[in-house]
Amino acid sequence: MAILDLAGANQSTVSFITGFGHRLYSNDFLRQLDQSFGKGDFYENQADPRAQQEFLEGALHFPDEQFDGALVWDVLEFLSAPLLALVVGRLHRVLRPDAGLLAVFHSDERAETVPSYSYRVQDHKTIQMAPRGQRKPAQIFNNRSLERLFQDFQSVKFFLTRDHLREVIVRR
Repeated sequence: MAILDLAGANQSTVSFITGFGHRLYSNDFLRQLDQSFGKGDFYENQADPRAQQEFLEGALHFPDEQFDGALVWDVLEFLSAPLLALVVGRLHRVLRPDAGLLAVFHSDERAETVPSYSYRVQDHKTIQMAPRGQRKPAQIFNNRSLERLFQDFQSVKFFLTRDHLREVIVRR
């Protein structure tokens, strides 16, 4: 299988995924977001169509239906509405039919900032979350908004964790 990991490369995830004989493609999506849109107003900059296309070409330039799964983690929370729609559309394109996607969203609707993390898969039961600082989310997602976001996908399932994270598993 081919897996896309948007948390960036780290040895524990690489070892875990490749240990099963799968291929892993890593990309530090948050770092690319900061590099592309970080000068000035982060969210306002994401509305520029030219910058959006440059970002997509750098961050998600893959052939259609290349991946059997995607570890998206918490990165979608930090995308403004226009860029979010483009990124989810691109993810839909690069995933094969029946591919799985894992995303994480904070559930505290009153939060002005939320922690962002670098995720590392330790083993089949453990994901280590290394703090990357606080960020202002573009929006807070509830179950209904997540269903709309992934409306072109086959199914969406939600799981609420103890630490107020909403894990979302999506099937293309």
